Amino acid sequence: MQARKYPIGIQTFSEIRKDGYIYIDKTDLVWNLAHEAKYIFLSRPRRFGKSLLTTTLDSYFQGRKDLFEGLKIMELEKNWESYPVIHLDLSTAKRQPSADELWATLMWLMNPLCNVYGRDALETSPGKMLNGLIHRAYEQTGKQVAVIIDEYDAPLLDVLHESEQLDQFRNVMQEFYVQLKANEAMVKFCFITGITKFSQLSIFSTINNLMNVSMDPRYTAICGITEEEFERDMAPDLAMLAEEYGCTFEEMHAKLKQQYDGYRFSEAPQEIYNPFSLMKAFGHRKLGNYWFESGTPTFLIHQMQHFRTDIMGMDRIEASASSFDRPTEAMENALPLLYQSGYVTIKDYDRETESYILSIPNKEVRVGLIDGLIPAYIGLDGSSVKDGFALKFYRALRRHDMAAALDEMKAFLAGVPYVEGFKKKLEDAAFSEGFYEYTFWLIFNMLNVYAQTQVKCHGGRIDFVVQMPDATYVFELKVNGTAQEAIDQINSKGYALPYRSEGKKVVKVGVQFDRDTMTVGEYIIA
Repeated sequence: MQARKYPIGIQTFSEIRKDGYIYIDKTDLVWNLAHEAKYIFLSRPRRFGKSLLTTTLDSYFQGRKDLFEGLKIMELEKNWESYPVIHLDLSTAKRQPSADELWATLMWLMNPLCNVYGRDALETSPGKMLNGLIHRAYEQTGKQVAVIIDEYDAPLLDVLHESEQLDQFRNVMQEFYVQLKANEAMVKFCFITGITKFSQLSIFSTINNLMNVSMDPRYTAICGITEEEFERDMAPDLAMLAEEYGCTFEEMHAKLKQQYDGYRFSEAPQEIYNPFSLMKAFGHRKLGNYWFESGTPTFLIHQMQHFRTDIMGMDRIEASASSFDRPTEAMENALPLLYQSGYVTIKDYDRETESYILSIPNKEVRVGLIDGLIPAYIGLDGSSVKDGFALKFYRALRRHDMAAALDEMKAFLAGVPYVEGFKKKLEDAAFSEGFYEYTFWLIFNMLNVYAQTQVKCHGGRIDFVVQMPDATYVFELKVNGTAQEAIDQINSKGYALPYRSEGKKVVKVGVQFDRDTMTVGEYIIA
């Protein structure tokens, strides 16, 4: 059988179709979207298929019927009329050092379109050039123009925490985007994608009829891969990977689901696989954390630090839609950015109260996020933690040797090579049980071990609960106290009682931290 071709790094619809790459048919949703409204905005996390969607719309509005043969859209579209398309990918305008450079980059991006439709000498700004291109495309073809802008917010994400530069960049982008509304009569369709919502940009403040379909249940699956699509279209790939790993089809299905599934973009209970990571796993025949290959998003870590985000609460965040889907510049915490960037996702919805539960989507995101957070909260490189301490710690946990695991943690914390500026941070934190809760939480989550902090129960709040497949560990941590006092508190408050009905072994762990050595002191396991 001929090997299947995976579109790894290929986001152009025409290339995928011409060269026989795997394509999950979304063209019925594409057709519906194209006829939904004139101006549409869609937010999705990076590497989630937004660019493929924009190139699919590009081919559709060009009337490229040949590319759509055999797809769902053929039952819907009858006319296949061709329109001029202005398609701009602003991901190439990332990391601009100044507003002047951003200005020049936008002009450069539109230069190929000027080669097609011409340019007036008076078009000396990005907005004026875009305005001229729309006018000339309309006049030369006699047809309205389809405008497609991918990753409209890319130039702004790296300067979110730099207010002066953000304002300068925003001014450039406003002058550019205002033309979309000004030329409404000549626009057939305008589609804009991004991660965040900058409501003060002109696309949101002047295009007052911009329809945001980001949380519309009808378009939940327009990017990414649903469970139904996965089972229907990727069974041969799943079987191949199962053979590679020497496990059953069902076992590999469960592994892939845990690793890459779990995203949810509306109140509808439909979860989505990350398409980029899934194709990478099949292409490389290996499960990996592919979403983070380009590095940890420093802008997100900066925002989490700026808002003092409670990272230990990310496994269960209760919120209304307005609190996690609000405009970027109106953020009161990092939650909107965490959601819009894909680091937390919807896990449940209560229709009666119109409230949501959000959490980290899957194992891939959890491990990658923790790698980025470890330097910010512990002062070490995440990979060095994994390569040295974490593997021995996890092996001890697997064989139910909590004493050995705590000894490994004691040695690890005692050997932390304090980086410049971080020693004082640790000294200040050494008197706080919260610091050690952070450390425990980061370590357990890096190993993808389910751990909860400050768990409410009838007797109060449990410091830490760790769930292993066949055992539950109930921790009480003490800085100003002893390990025996910690065990006594677990017993007197009945912290272990809620877990005795689960049929697993319940282990009580009292840990005292030494304020002088800033590591595990004594511990008792009962």
